[in-house]
Amino acid sequence: MKVQIHISLKPGVLDPQGRAIQHALEGLGFGGVKDVRAGRLIELQVDDNVTDAALDDMCRKLLANMVIENYRIEKVGEKETA
Repeated sequence: MKVQIHISLKPGVLDPQGRAIQHALEGLGFGGVKDVRAGRLIELQVDDNVTDAALDDMCRKLLANMVIENYRIEKVGEKETA
């Protein structure tokens, strides 16, 4: 099964990458962008027997920094076959 882990900074945490993107957009003439928050997307291909609790544990122990980041787990499809 394919799983996507969406990781974003918690509200109130400074986001220098998001700020740089916002300034670059303004420099390219794109107006009206009030704020940009950058995050990460991690895609996992896992066996069907991997539990939601195991996925949550992966996020808490390695994939996300729980002090400054939030995460969301999304199961997006069945295992791809070659």
